[in-house]
Amino acid sequence: MSTPVVSVSFEDKLVAARAASRVLATLPTDRKDAALRAIAERIVTDSAAIIDANALDLQAARDNGVSAALQDRLRLDEARLSALAQSVIDITGLVDPVGESVRGRTLPNGLKISQVRVPFGVVGAIYEARPNVTIDIAALALKSGNAVVLRGGSAAENSNRVLVETIQAALRDMGLPGEAVQTIDEFGRDGAKQLMKSRGYVDVLIPRGSADLINTVVAESTVPVIETGAGVVHAFIDESADLDLAVEIVHNAKVQRTSVCNTLETLLVHRGALDRVLVPVLDRLRGSDVALHADPEVAERYPNSIAATDEDWRAEYLSLDLAIKVVDSLDEAIEHIDRYSTHHTETIITSDLANAERFLAEVDSAVVMVNASTRFTDGGEFGFGAEVGISTQKLHARGPMGLPELTSTKWLVRGTGQIRT
Repeated sequence: MSTPVVSVSFEDKLVAARAASRVLATLPTDRKDAALRAIAERIVTDSAAIIDANALDLQAARDNGVSAALQDRLRLDEARLSALAQSVIDITGLVDPVGESVRGRTLPNGLKISQVRVPFGVVGAIYEARPNVTIDIAALALKSGNAVVLRGGSAAENSNRVLVETIQAALRDMGLPGEAVQTIDEFGRDGAKQLMKSRGYVDVLIPRGSADLINTVVAESTVPVIETGAGVVHAFIDESADLDLAVEIVHNAKVQRTSVCNTLETLLVHRGALDRVLVPVLDRLRGSDVALHADPEVAERYPNSIAATDEDWRAEYLSLDLAIKVVDSLDEAIEHIDRYSTHHTETIITSDLANAERFLAEVDSAVVMVNASTRFTDGGEFGFGAEVGISTQKLHARGPMGLPELTSTKWLVRGTGQIRT
Protein backbone atom coordinates (compact mmCIF):
# COMPACT_ATOMS: atom_id res chain seq x y z
CA MET A 1 0.00 0.00 0.00
CA SER A 2 2.99 2.30 0.40
CA THR A 3 4.16 1.76 -3.19
CA PRO A 4 2.02 4.53 -4.76
CA VAL A 5 3.42 7.05 -2.25
CA VAL A 6 6.98 6.03 -3.09
CA SER A 7 6.21 6.13 -6.80
CA VAL A 8 4.69 9.63 -6.64
CA SER A 9 7.58 10.97 -4.57
CA PHE A 10 10.08 9.37 -6.94
CA GLU A 11 8.33 10.87 -9.95
CA ASP A 12 8.27 14.27 -8.26
CA LYS A 13 12.06 14.10 -7.95
CA LEU A 14 12.44 13.36 -11.65
CA VAL A 15 10.05 16.15 -12.60
CA ALA A 16 12.08 18.55 -10.45
CA ALA A 17 15.31 17.31 -12.02
CA ARG A 18 13.90 17.92 -15.49
CA ALA A 19 12.88 21.46 -14.51
CA ALA A 20 16.33 22.10 -13.02
CA SER A 21 18.02 20.83 -16.18
CA ARG A 22 16.28 23.50 -18.23
CA VAL A 23 17.76 26.17 -15.94
CA LEU A 24 21.25 24.70 -16.11
CA ALA A 25 21.22 24.25 -19.90
CA THR A 26 21.40 27.99 -20.54
CA LEU A 27 23.60 29.06 -17.62
CA PRO A 28 26.73 30.96 -18.64
CA THR A 29 30.04 29.41 -17.71
CA ASP A 30 30.85 31.95 -15.01
CA ARG A 31 27.70 31.11 -13.05
CA LYS A 32 28.37 27.39 -13.28
CA ASP A 33 31.94 27.93 -12.12
CA ALA A 34 30.78 30.10 -9.23
CA ALA A 35 28.41 27.32 -8.15
CA LEU A 36 31.25 24.79 -8.28
CA ARG A 37 33.46 27.00 -6.12
CA ALA A 38 30.60 27.29 -3.62
CA ILE A 39 30.29 23.49 -3.56
CA ALA A 40 34.04 23.09 -2.95
CA GLU A 41 33.88 25.54 -0.05
CA ARG A 42 30.88 23.73 1.43
CA ILE A 43 32.64 20.36 1.26
CA VAL A 44 35.41 21.77 3.45
CA THR A 45 33.01 23.59 5.77
CA ASP A 46 30.78 20.53 6.22
CA SER A 47 33.66 18.03 6.44
CA ALA A 48 32.96 17.07 10.06
CA ALA A 49 29.33 16.20 9.30
CA ILE A 50 30.36 14.30 6.17
CA ILE A 51 32.99 12.28 8.04
CA ASP A 52 30.53 11.50 10.86
CA ALA A 53 28.00 10.19 8.33
CA ASN A 54 30.72 8.22 6.58
CA ALA A 55 31.73 6.64 9.92
CA LEU A 56 28.22 5.18 10.20
CA ASP A 57 28.57 3.61 6.76
CA LEU A 58 32.03 2.25 7.56
CA GLN A 59 30.81 0.69 10.80
CA ALA A 60 27.92 -0.95 8.99
CA ALA A 61 30.36 -2.23 6.36
CA ARG A 62 32.57 -3.79 9.04
CA ASP A 63 29.56 -5.31 10.77
CA ASN A 64 28.39 -6.81 7.48
CA GLY A 65 31.79 -8.28 6.61
CA VAL A 66 32.35 -6.05 3.58
CA SER A 67 35.75 -6.63 1.95
CA ALA A 68 38.71 -4.40 2.74
CA ALA A 69 38.76 -3.22 -0.89
CA LEU A 70 35.16 -1.98 -0.71
CA GLN A 71 35.76 -0.40 2.68
CA ASP A 72 38.65 1.53 1.14
CA ARG A 73 36.39 2.81 -1.65
CA LEU A 74 33.80 3.79 0.92
CA ARG A 75 36.13 5.68 3.27
CA LEU A 76 36.16 9.49 3.45
CA ASP A 77 38.61 11.44 5.60
CA GLU A 78 39.96 14.98 5.74
CA ALA A 79 42.58 14.29 3.09
CA ARG A 80 40.13 12.68 0.67
CA LEU A 81 37.55 15.42 1.17
CA SER A 82 40.23 18.06 0.59
CA ALA A 83 41.20 16.28 -2.63
CA LEU A 84 37.54 16.10 -3.69
CA ALA A 85 37.09 19.82 -3.03
CA GLN A 86 40.20 20.54 -5.09
CA SER A 87 38.92 18.36 -7.94
CA VAL A 88 35.76 20.49 -8.01
CA ILE A 89 37.90 23.63 -8.18
CA ASP A 90 39.95 22.05 -10.96
CA ILE A 91 36.78 21.55 -13.02
CA THR A 92 36.19 25.32 -13.00
CA GLY A 93 39.43 25.65 -14.94
CA LEU A 94 38.29 23.32 -17.72
CA VAL A 95 36.80 24.51 -20.97
CA ASP A 96 33.00 24.50 -20.91
CA PRO A 97 31.94 22.22 -23.78
CA VAL A 98 28.39 23.59 -24.03
CA GLY A 99 27.98 25.64 -27.20
CA GLU A 100 31.24 24.41 -28.71
CA SER A 101 31.02 24.16 -32.48
CA VAL A 102 31.80 20.63 -33.63
CA ARG A 103 31.51 21.32 -37.37
CA GLY A 104 29.63 23.54 -39.76
CA ARG A 105 29.42 24.89 -43.27
CA THR A 106 27.48 27.13 -45.58
CA LEU A 107 25.41 25.21 -48.13
CA PRO A 108 25.24 26.23 -51.81
CA ASN A 109 21.76 27.68 -51.17
CA GLY A 110 23.12 29.99 -48.49
CA LEU A 111 21.90 28.04 -45.42
CA LYS A 112 24.43 28.17 -42.62
CA ILE A 113 24.47 24.94 -40.60
CA SER A 114 26.49 24.20 -37.47
CA GLN A 115 26.62 21.31 -35.03
CA VAL A 116 27.11 22.41 -31.41
CA ARG A 117 27.46 20.64 -28.09
CA VAL A 118 24.46 20.71 -25.75
CA PRO A 119 23.80 19.09 -22.36
CA PHE A 120 22.07 15.72 -22.21
CA GLY A 121 19.51 17.14 -19.77
CA VAL A 122 19.09 14.71 -16.86
CA VAL A 123 21.88 12.21 -16.19
CA GLY A 124 21.22 9.21 -13.96
CA ALA A 125 24.02 7.35 -12.19
CA ILE A 126 23.94 4.02 -10.34
CA TYR A 127 27.05 3.12 -8.38
CA GLU A 128 28.22 1.22 -5.29
CA ALA A 129 29.98 2.24 -2.08
CA ARG A 130 31.84 5.17 -3.67
CA PRO A 131 30.81 8.48 -2.08
CA ASN A 132 33.57 10.27 -4.00
CA VAL A 133 31.59 9.50 -7.16
CA THR A 134 28.73 11.59 -5.75
CA ILE A 135 30.96 14.66 -5.89
CA ASP A 136 32.70 13.78 -9.16
CA ILE A 137 29.55 13.15 -11.16
CA ALA A 138 27.62 16.06 -9.65
CA ALA A 139 30.42 18.52 -10.41
CA LEU A 140 30.93 17.32 -13.98
CA ALA A 141 27.19 17.26 -14.61
CA LEU A 142 26.78 20.84 -13.38
CA LYS A 143 29.70 22.17 -15.43
CA SER A 144 28.26 20.51 -18.55
CA GLY A 145 24.79 21.93 -17.85
CA ASN A 146 23.09 18.72 -16.71
CA ALA A 147 20.94 17.83 -13.73
CA VAL A 148 21.83 14.53 -12.09
CA VAL A 149 19.90 11.84 -10.20
CA LEU A 150 22.13 9.60 -8.09
CA ARG A 151 21.63 6.08 -6.75
CA GLY A 152 24.71 5.47 -4.64
CA GLY A 153 23.69 2.27 -2.90
CA SER A 154 22.83 1.35 0.66
CA ALA A 155 26.47 0.91 1.71
CA ALA A 156 27.09 4.66 1.36
CA GLU A 157 23.59 5.95 2.03
CA ASN A 158 24.52 8.13 5.04
CA SER A 159 27.57 9.60 3.30
CA ASN A 160 25.70 10.31 0.07
CA ARG A 161 22.76 11.91 1.84
CA VAL A 162 24.99 14.45 3.59
CA LEU A 163 27.07 15.07 0.47
CA VAL A 164 23.95 15.78 -1.60
CA GLU A 165 22.60 18.06 1.14
CA THR A 166 25.93 19.92 1.04
CA ILE A 167 25.76 20.32 -2.74
CA GLN A 168 22.11 21.41 -2.67
CA ALA A 169 22.79 24.02 0.01
CA ALA A 170 25.64 25.47 -2.05
CA LEU A 171 23.47 25.62 -5.18
CA ARG A 172 20.64 27.38 -3.37
CA ASP A 173 23.10 29.87 -1.90
CA MET A 174 24.00 30.71 -5.49
CA GLY A 175 20.38 31.14 -6.53
CA LEU A 176 20.21 27.85 -8.42
CA PRO A 177 17.76 24.95 -7.98
CA GLY A 178 18.96 22.44 -5.40
CA GLU A 179 17.02 19.79 -7.32
CA ALA A 180 19.76 19.89 -9.95
CA VAL A 181 21.50 17.23 -7.81
CA GLN A 182 19.36 14.59 -6.10
CA THR A 183 19.74 11.19 -4.49
CA ILE A 184 17.18 8.40 -4.67
CA ASP A 185 18.96 6.16 -2.16
CA GLU A 186 15.94 6.29 0.15
CA PHE A 187 13.99 4.20 -2.36
CA GLY A 188 16.46 1.32 -2.17
CA ARG A 189 16.65 -1.25 -4.95
CA ASP A 190 13.15 -0.34 -6.12
CA GLY A 191 14.45 3.15 -6.77
CA ALA A 192 17.26 1.80 -8.92
CA LYS A 193 14.76 -0.27 -10.91
CA GLN A 194 12.50 2.74 -11.36
CA LEU A 195 15.43 4.86 -12.49
CA MET A 196 16.26 2.27 -15.16
CA LYS A 197 12.68 2.54 -16.46
CA SER A 198 12.51 6.36 -16.38
CA ARG A 199 12.83 6.94 -20.11
CA GLY A 200 11.41 10.36 -20.87
CA TYR A 201 12.58 11.76 -17.53
CA VAL A 202 16.22 10.62 -17.61
CA ASP A 203 18.21 11.09 -20.80
CA VAL A 204 21.18 8.82 -20.11
CA LEU A 205 22.14 6.36 -17.38
CA ILE A 206 25.69 5.59 -16.26
CA PRO A 207 26.41 2.55 -14.06
CA ARG A 208 29.64 2.27 -12.08
CA GLY A 209 30.55 -0.71 -9.95
CA SER A 210 30.73 -4.47 -10.15
CA ALA A 211 30.30 -6.44 -13.34
CA ASP A 212 26.99 -7.73 -11.97
CA LEU A 213 25.65 -4.21 -11.42
CA ILE A 214 26.77 -2.99 -14.83
CA ASN A 215 25.38 -6.02 -16.64
CA THR A 216 22.05 -5.67 -14.82
CA VAL A 217 21.71 -2.01 -15.81
CA VAL A 218 22.67 -2.72 -19.43
CA ALA A 219 20.18 -5.62 -19.66
CA GLU A 220 17.22 -4.04 -17.84
CA SER A 221 17.36 -0.30 -18.53
CA THR A 222 15.02 1.33 -21.01
CA VAL A 223 17.03 4.54 -20.57
CA PRO A 224 20.06 4.74 -22.90
CA VAL A 225 23.15 3.49 -21.05
CA ILE A 226 26.81 4.47 -21.29
CA GLU A 227 28.43 1.25 -20.21
CA THR A 228 31.41 1.36 -17.88
CA GLY A 229 33.30 -1.84 -17.28
CA ALA A 230 35.11 -4.00 -14.79
CA GLY A 231 38.89 -3.87 -14.97
CA VAL A 232 40.66 -7.12 -15.76
CA VAL A 233 43.79 -5.11 -16.50
CA HIS A 234 46.97 -6.53 -18.05
CA ALA A 235 50.66 -5.69 -18.17
CA PHE A 236 53.00 -7.44 -20.61
CA ILE A 237 56.74 -7.53 -19.92
CA ASP A 238 58.29 -7.83 -23.37
CA GLU A 239 61.59 -9.59 -24.04
CA SER A 240 63.36 -6.24 -24.37
CA ALA A 241 61.89 -4.66 -21.23
CA ASP A 242 64.15 -2.55 -19.02
CA LEU A 243 64.42 -4.30 -15.65
CA ASP A 244 64.05 -1.21 -13.48
CA LEU A 245 61.02 -0.03 -15.46
CA ALA A 246 59.41 -3.46 -15.19
CA VAL A 247 59.90 -3.64 -11.42
CA GLU A 248 58.57 -0.14 -10.76
CA ILE A 249 55.65 -0.12 -13.21
CA VAL A 250 54.30 -3.53 -12.22
CA HIS A 251 54.59 -2.75 -8.51
CA ASN A 252 52.86 0.61 -8.86
CA ALA A 253 50.10 -0.75 -11.09
CA LYS A 254 49.32 -3.52 -8.59
CA VAL A 255 50.01 -2.00 -5.18
CA GLN A 256 49.50 1.77 -5.31
CA ARG A 257 45.74 1.32 -4.78
CA THR A 258 44.23 -2.13 -5.13
CA SER A 259 40.52 -1.38 -4.81
CA VAL A 260 40.03 0.51 -8.07
CA CYS A 261 39.29 -0.62 -11.61
CA ASN A 262 42.63 0.46 -13.12
CA THR A 263 44.74 -1.70 -10.82
CA LEU A 264 46.78 -4.46 -12.46
CA GLU A 265 45.21 -7.93 -12.26
CA THR A 266 47.19 -10.11 -14.73
CA LEU A 267 50.91 -9.97 -15.55
CA LEU A 268 52.17 -11.58 -18.76
CA VAL A 269 55.90 -12.22 -19.07
CA HIS A 270 57.75 -13.02 -22.31
CA ARG A 271 59.67 -16.26 -21.98
CA GLY A 272 62.80 -14.51 -23.23
CA ALA A 273 62.68 -12.13 -20.26
CA LEU A 274 62.13 -14.72 -17.54
CA ASP A 275 65.73 -15.22 -16.42
CA ARG A 276 66.32 -11.48 -16.27
CA VAL A 277 63.15 -9.94 -14.83
CA LEU A 278 60.90 -12.52 -13.17
CA VAL A 279 62.51 -12.84 -9.74
CA PRO A 280 63.15 -9.09 -9.19
CA VAL A 281 59.61 -8.20 -10.25
CA LEU A 282 58.01 -10.85 -8.06
CA ASP A 283 60.31 -10.16 -5.11
CA ARG A 284 59.15 -6.53 -5.13
CA LEU A 285 55.51 -7.64 -5.23
CA ARG A 286 55.97 -10.19 -2.43
CA GLY A 287 57.59 -7.46 -0.36
CA SER A 288 54.21 -5.72 -0.48
CA ASP A 289 52.34 -8.93 0.46
CA VAL A 290 50.95 -9.60 -3.01
CA ALA A 291 49.61 -13.16 -3.40
CA LEU A 292 50.91 -14.59 -6.68
CA HIS A 293 48.57 -16.83 -8.72
CA ALA A 294 51.09 -18.39 -11.06
CA ASP A 295 51.06 -20.70 -14.06
CA PRO A 296 53.22 -23.86 -13.72
CA GLU A 297 56.35 -22.32 -15.24
CA VAL A 298 56.28 -19.30 -12.93
CA ALA A 299 55.47 -21.50 -9.92
CA GLU A 300 58.46 -23.71 -10.69
CA ARG A 301 60.79 -20.72 -10.76
CA TYR A 302 59.16 -18.90 -7.86
CA PRO A 303 58.07 -21.14 -4.93
CA ASN A 304 55.20 -20.29 -2.58
CA SER A 305 53.01 -19.16 -5.46
CA ILE A 306 49.37 -20.20 -5.71
CA ALA A 307 48.52 -22.45 -8.65
CA ALA A 308 46.55 -20.37 -11.15
CA THR A 309 43.33 -21.69 -12.69
CA ASP A 310 41.42 -20.46 -15.72
CA GLU A 311 39.30 -18.34 -13.39
CA ASP A 312 42.36 -16.37 -12.33
CA TRP A 313 42.77 -15.06 -15.88
CA ARG A 314 39.22 -13.70 -15.66
CA ALA A 315 39.53 -12.29 -12.12
CA GLU A 316 39.13 -8.67 -11.12
CA TYR A 317 40.64 -9.22 -7.68
CA LEU A 318 40.57 -5.63 -6.35
CA SER A 319 42.94 -6.93 -3.70
CA LEU A 320 46.61 -7.84 -3.18
CA ASP A 321 46.38 -10.73 -5.65
CA LEU A 322 47.96 -11.00 -9.08
CA ALA A 323 47.74 -13.65 -11.80
CA ILE A 324 51.01 -14.34 -13.69
CA LYS A 325 51.51 -16.19 -16.96
CA VAL A 326 54.44 -16.87 -19.27
CA VAL A 327 53.90 -16.27 -23.01
CA ASP A 328 56.16 -17.09 -25.96
CA SER A 329 55.60 -13.96 -28.01
CA LEU A 330 53.89 -10.61 -28.40
CA ASP A 331 51.28 -12.38 -30.51
CA GLU A 332 50.46 -14.75 -27.65
CA ALA A 333 50.25 -11.84 -25.21
CA ILE A 334 47.79 -10.00 -27.46
CA GLU A 335 45.75 -13.17 -27.94
CA HIS A 336 45.54 -13.71 -24.17
CA ILE A 337 44.46 -10.11 -23.61
CA ASP A 338 41.87 -10.36 -26.37
CA ARG A 339 40.41 -13.49 -24.75
CA TYR A 340 40.32 -12.42 -21.10
CA SER A 341 40.42 -8.63 -20.98
CA THR A 342 37.41 -6.48 -20.15
CA HIS A 343 38.88 -3.92 -22.58
CA HIS A 344 39.66 -1.40 -19.86
CA THR A 345 43.44 -0.74 -19.74
CA GLU A 346 46.52 -2.68 -20.86
CA THR A 347 50.21 -1.75 -20.82
CA ILE A 348 53.38 -3.09 -22.42
CA ILE A 349 56.83 -2.68 -20.89
CA THR A 350 59.31 -2.76 -23.75
CA SER A 351 62.37 -1.16 -25.33
CA ASP A 352 61.31 -2.30 -28.81
CA LEU A 353 59.60 0.55 -30.69
CA ALA A 354 58.04 -1.80 -33.26
CA ASN A 355 56.51 -3.97 -30.52
CA ALA A 356 55.27 -0.89 -28.71
CA GLU A 357 53.51 0.38 -31.82
CA ARG A 358 52.03 -3.06 -32.56
CA PHE A 359 50.68 -3.29 -29.02
CA LEU A 360 49.12 0.18 -29.28
CA ALA A 361 47.54 -0.63 -32.64
CA GLU A 362 46.34 -4.19 -32.05
CA VAL A 363 45.14 -4.27 -28.45
CA ASP A 364 41.42 -3.42 -28.42
CA SER A 365 40.95 -1.67 -25.08
CA ALA A 366 39.74 1.77 -24.04
CA VAL A 367 43.25 2.76 -22.92
CA VAL A 368 46.47 1.16 -24.20
CA MET A 369 49.83 2.20 -22.75
CA VAL A 370 53.55 1.82 -23.31
CA ASN A 371 55.97 1.90 -20.37
CA ALA A 372 53.47 3.42 -17.95
CA SER A 373 51.44 2.28 -14.95
CA THR A 374 47.80 1.41 -15.59
CA ARG A 375 46.93 3.56 -12.57
CA PHE A 376 47.02 6.57 -14.90
CA THR A 377 43.70 5.59 -16.48
CA ASP A 378 41.75 8.19 -14.56
CA GLY A 379 39.86 11.35 -15.41
CA GLY A 380 41.83 13.40 -12.92
CA GLU A 381 45.18 12.13 -14.20
CA PHE A 382 44.09 12.76 -17.80
CA GLY A 383 43.35 16.38 -16.93
CA PHE A 384 39.55 16.13 -16.83
CA GLY A 385 39.33 17.37 -13.22
CA ALA A 386 37.34 14.25 -12.31
CA GLU A 387 35.57 11.50 -14.17
CA VAL A 388 32.04 10.23 -14.60
CA GLY A 389 33.40 6.74 -15.15
CA ILE A 390 35.62 4.78 -17.51
CA SER A 391 33.64 3.63 -20.51
CA THR A 392 34.57 0.30 -22.06
CA GLN A 393 31.96 0.49 -24.81
CA LYS A 394 32.59 1.86 -28.30
CA LEU A 395 29.58 4.14 -28.83
CA HIS A 396 29.69 7.86 -27.96
CA ALA A 397 32.32 7.67 -25.23
CA ARG A 398 35.29 5.40 -24.53
CA GLY A 399 37.84 5.54 -21.72
CA PRO A 400 37.74 8.13 -18.89
CA MET A 401 34.68 10.33 -19.36
CA GLY A 402 34.89 14.04 -18.64
CA LEU A 403 32.86 17.07 -19.66
CA PRO A 404 32.51 16.51 -23.44
CA GLU A 405 31.21 12.98 -22.82
CA LEU A 406 28.28 14.47 -20.86
CA THR A 407 27.07 16.38 -23.89
CA SER A 408 25.16 15.53 -27.02
CA THR A 409 24.88 17.76 -30.09
CA LYS A 410 22.23 19.56 -32.03
CA TRP A 411 22.22 21.23 -35.43
CA LEU A 412 21.58 24.95 -35.78
CA VAL A 413 20.38 26.13 -39.18
CA ARG A 414 20.29 29.85 -40.08
CA GLY A 415 18.53 30.89 -43.26
CA THR A 416 17.29 33.93 -45.11
CA GLY A 417 14.04 32.51 -46.48
CA GLN A 418 15.28 29.43 -48.33
CA ILE A 419 12.71 26.81 -49.32
CA ARG A 420 13.33 23.33 -50.67
CA THR A 421 12.31 22.58 -54.23
